[in-house]
Amino acid sequence: MDRIEERIIELETKISYQEDLIQELNQHVITQQKQIDELTELNNLLKEQFKEIISIIPSASSGHEVPPHY
Repeated sequence: MDRIEERIIELETKISYQEDLIQELNQHVITQQKQIDELTELNNLLKEQFKEIISIIPSASSGHEVPPHY
């Protein structure tokens, strides 16, 4: 009977450590998801700004046309 109690205690200890680890990993996942969301939002903002800049700048080909005498 003593051996069974030791096994039960050992298993309970392992489960406790696993639960702690799962909680810690869950917090990491939450933090990473927040970062992903922020980066996605920033990326979308930068794409919109880039589109605005491109629309303001004259076409690149207009400044580099070959003169008529060539």
